[in-house]
Amino acid sequence: MILLHRLNGKEFTVNSDQIKFVEATPDTVITMVTADEKFMVKESVAEVIQLTIDYKRKWLWKPLEQGKS
Repeated sequence: MILLHRLNGKEFTVNSDQIKFVEATPDTVITMVTADEKFMVKESVAEVIQLTIDYKRKWLWKPLEQGKS
């Protein structure tokens, strides 16, 4: 899950695995896989991408690194 902000400043989380599209229109719009639900967020497209990368790196790479001896 990644933490984002609606245009009014309220925080909410999104399952980054369920993101279908992220586009700038000029506001950043996230379209979800399920039911094509859309959210407008304060973060830029680049920020959403980086948050997703950071999240996946945290949960996917860390267990691999811990397994090394």
